[in-house]
Amino acid sequence: MNDRNEDGVKNLDLGCFALVMATGIVSIAAHLLQISLASWPLFVVNIASYAILVVLTAVRVGKYLSRITGEIVSHAYGPRSFVVVAATCVLGSQCLLLTSNRPVTLVLWLLGVLLWLGLTYTFWTAVIVREIKPTLREGLDGGWLVAVVATQSVSVLGAFLAAAYPVWEEQLLFVSLSLYLLGSIQYLLIIGLIFFRLLFLPVKPSELTPAYWINMGAAAISTLAGAVLMLNGGHEHYLRGILPFLQGFTLLFWVTATWWIPLLLLLACWRHAYRRFPIAYDHGYWNMVFPLGMYSTCTWELDKAAGLPFLIPISTVFFYLALTTWLAVFVGLVRWLHIALRAERHKHEHPERTIWTDHNVKSA
Repeated sequence: MNDRNEDGVKNLDLGCFALVMATGIVSIAAHLLQISLASWPLFVVNIASYAILVVLTAVRVGKYLSRITGEIVSHAYGPRSFVVVAATCVLGSQCLLLTSNRPVTLVLWLLGVLLWLGLTYTFWTAVIVREIKPTLREGLDGGWLVAVVATQSVSVLGAFLAAAYPVWEEQLLFVSLSLYLLGSIQYLLIIGLIFFRLLFLPVKPSELTPAYWINMGAAAISTLAGAVLMLNGGHEHYLRGILPFLQGFTLLFWVTATWWIPLLLLLACWRHAYRRFPIAYDHGYWNMVFPLGMYSTCTWELDKAAGLPFLIPISTVFFYLALTTWLAVFVGLVRWLHIALRAERHKHEHPERTIWTDHNVKSA
């Protein structure tokens, strides 16, 4: 591996797993809507993407462990790390729903649990005890809600597994219910801070990144977690007693996710149309694809859990919106990789020109 490739691995943070998270949920939405022409190709893409990112991350851990640790415990980058938990559990949900492969799903769920435990207590402890802390404007954005997405993704996959493993059903549903409640509290705590930051502190177009779509995505996956618990746990005594509460809270999260959508669209128009902020590919756009796919999925499951058939057209519309957005972002990724590879090839063919250019860039 040459130095330039090593630099690429060095700068590849855990947030890159948002590709897997987004692709997985669009595939699941397609599966629920019985659109196999989309669900299976996306599943194949997701397996390949996850495998590649795991290998690159393993290389990065071996070479740059201190750098990764620094990112995980930072206010700005730490919350992105939770994407790896959500990606693992979303892939697990794909495996179970599309292939019914219980052993692989169980392994992915256990891996998700271990990653969630490690990242949760490392990140929250580090940012609490740090003596020098950033301001709310510098250290907080919608990406913090990825911690909620991670918690609820473990809950969702656990509830799916409960039906697949009847012998452990009671324990798995209890763990899933506990994580659902914890994720709900996390959302309420973090979204209050984010709303304060948006309302009372200046917001520049450059700061209004696609990460704020997680405001909606975290509410949508909380809806999904509640709906799956309602569908799979109605016969458990500890769930029967709180079903009215569970249904009400699940509907609350769906309404919250729905409320965010027009506001986020208006903010995107303000950013790009009014303030003329250029539209260019960014890895963060996968954080916009995921909420759209999750909204389609959670709406479908809410209909099944609460008996609201008029929600089906909404789920269908948002699936196609999510798929279109996925295609656009994926094309952007392919073009970005092509440009990066072409630049890499140019550096190898003209090293003297590269050195001169690098020197002048640094001088500028």
